[in-house]
Amino acid sequence: MFQTFTINHLETFPQRLESLLNTHREIINEITESDDISYEKVLKPLQDLDEALGLFFTPLSHFNAVMNSDETQKAYEESLPLLSKFSSEMAQNVALFQKIEQIKTEKGEAKTVVGHEVRDFVLSGVKLPKKEKKQMEEISLKLSALSNNFSQNLLDATNAYELTITDEKDVEGMPESDIAAARKEVEGKTVYRFTLQTPSYLAYMTYGPNRKYRKELSKAYSTRAPENAKVIDKILALKDEKAKLLGFESYAQYALMTRDAQCEKDVTDFLNNLLEAALPQAKNELEMLKAFALKTDNIHNLKSYDVAYYSEKLKKEKFDFDDTMTKPYFKQEKVLKGLLDIVSELFGITFESAMVPVWHRCVKSFDIFDNGALSGRIYFDLEARKEKRGGAWMNDWETHFIDSKGDTHLPSAFVVCNFSPAAEETPSLLRHDDVVTLFHEMGHAIHHLFSECQERSVSGINGVAWDVVEFPSQFLENFAYEAAILKRFGFHHETGEPISKALTTKIKETKNYQAALSILRQVEFSLFDFTLHQGLYQGDEVQTLLDGIRERTSLLPTPKYNKFQHGFSHIFSGGYAAGYYSYKWAEVLSADAFFACIDAKDGFDKEKAKGYKAHILAKGGSREMSELYTQWLGQKADIGSLMRLYEI
Repeated sequence: MFQTFTINHLETFPQRLESLLNTHREIINEITESDDISYEKVLKPLQDLDEALGLFFTPLSHFNAVMNSDETQKAYEESLPLLSKFSSEMAQNVALFQKIEQIKTEKGEAKTVVGHEVRDFVLSGVKLPKKEKKQMEEISLKLSALSNNFSQNLLDATNAYELTITDEKDVEGMPESDIAAARKEVEGKTVYRFTLQTPSYLAYMTYGPNRKYRKELSKAYSTRAPENAKVIDKILALKDEKAKLLGFESYAQYALMTRDAQCEKDVTDFLNNLLEAALPQAKNELEMLKAFALKTDNIHNLKSYDVAYYSEKLKKEKFDFDDTMTKPYFKQEKVLKGLLDIVSELFGITFESAMVPVWHRCVKSFDIFDNGALSGRIYFDLEARKEKRGGAWMNDWETHFIDSKGDTHLPSAFVVCNFSPAAEETPSLLRHDDVVTLFHEMGHAIHHLFSECQERSVSGINGVAWDVVEFPSQFLENFAYEAAILKRFGFHHETGEPISKALTTKIKETKNYQAALSILRQVEFSLFDFTLHQGLYQGDEVQTLLDGIRERTSLLPTPKYNKFQHGFSHIFSGGYAAGYYSYKWAEVLSADAFFACIDAKDGFDKEKAKGYKAHILAKGGSREMSELYTQWLGQKADIGSLMRLYEI
């Protein structure tokens, strides 16, 4: 049965965590000192401990991200060193490592678990001399704290800023739902407040008519958390030190030991090939945008803070289309129900509303049934609020596996987004981009929730190589552009009128609008991240590196004040260090699979859907993704499919 989501007595959480960890230490000692070297007596109970620790700690880490407060932050910060210390002890437990090295098993999943455990022990420094092991432990503790500092600095800076607009003409032409979300009454006067939280920031940057305010917002956004400069230096120095202690030339080289990509050259060649393929079309896209801004508003010198605004206007002129035309058709509740119905139909499962404790009134939870049997639980927290970290993500909680006693555990997961909340005048309406985001995160969720693995370490998203973990999410999001899918939940929130064929055609036609510019942006982030971790960059060298990469990838000059890296949470607090390229790497799989599965009538070939569930989703990290993929479709993924997807 599932855990109940509760988070009480935050003031004593670190002490209770310490007690749990001490219990785990005792059990680990018993396992280590035992003469038994069977898989069932060593790695099965160790996986039980991993699950127990996740069940206890995940609610706090999740709560700290979605209901952040001084209390959650204090409990979280005090807990991190305890976890890091325990993790380091485990990673450098020589006796346990030597025991696991001796385990012999030919069972598929178990064999993978043993291989991963041995590899991870070595990468954690188990073979290092005592002095270096101590260094590794200290590095882990410091990195854990610094990652949290980076994230908290960014959240605090995001929440600290507000732009107040007093003149109604400075919001003219914006979508009514965005105006309503910004409208406030202050001392009897109507004002419009915009923040750096994603829905509010994007609303003004995309539709805000006053160029001065767009510049002000953009500058505030790109100069957030300057204190993160020092945090970045410390993180980079520690990661470089860690890699070199283990005998690697760089952190990038170390990181690839657990990735699908075989070597650094594979990654840099891949990114440079993408750059070269996209560059000619990107230049054309930018020239069109410059010409349009000149014609429309006599803008002779297009700036970075103009791009989203004029891109949206040009899209409307070019395709007679913008988000305001589709947004009324994507009411949050209907989109979510439609998504659940689609997933149910494709994969032969059902969702039933679960009346269980949640952390906020807007959270919805559902139990999942497969062939009538309870098989999982999912929580959706979809609206932006001040105490919630920006962005969108899936977080796993419980895992499907069979424990050492023979009991089957069922999986659960959280899907978190930051969509515009409902206002007095309007319900929560999603941009089409938001619909795509929801499909993306659901792709991650079902990868975890549909696992049939018996071993926790390779079940769901566990054990999946970082640079292919985005495959299931990107794969599902591709279907959010298909008319057969959109018409299932696209109904006008006031009239009930179904979304028209003309509008779904526009969505598909505009899918690759400025696709090449978008690819350049992703390549810029990826090259910066990967190159940054191929050496040791400190202080001004970080900005110099980014500026050098931008000379190849950024077709518009970037303002000197722009400190993008101070907000690059993916790599400094989100686990993507030397791995941001993964989004595009995995997209080769997702694009290739998409073309194999697309069906004009239903949106998705149902026979292929069954195979996808059985070969990809059910298998988790039990085997290499390339192997699972070939078993499913009988072919390797072709990079040409990615270019075809973007029509480049």
